[in-house]
Amino acid sequence: MYLDGVIIPVPSGNKDAYLDHTRKMWPLMKEFGATRMIECWGDDVPKGNVTDFYASVKAEPGETIVFSWIEWPSKAVRDEGSKKMMSDPRMKDVGAMPFDGKRLIYGGFTPVLDLK
Repeated sequence: MYLDGVIIPVPSGNKDAYLDHTRKMWPLMKEFGATRMIECWGDDVPKGNVTDFYASVKAEPGETIVFSWIEWPSKAVRDEGSKKMMSDPRMKDVGAMPFDGKRLIYGGFTPVLDLK
């Protein structure tokens, strides 16, 4: 398994638009190999003394922190799937992001412990 993790500052009033946007993204991601996508709307995200989620994305007043992850079978599937998705003309049909994509942070992660 391989995971993409994402933190996004989304204007709080754009929750429905954000969910619509991700619902449009999912069929493409699934087609290109993703096995699961989880979207989490922040409701208990404390401000830190040194750093926090808000600072990491330069969140502005009126924005909610979204924590998201996409599960892939492997890094190779993710790398190939991401490349195909970004060059697919259907991405235009997904529409504009309902948030400032310049402040989104993301990364790829190899699980090292999975307790159930």
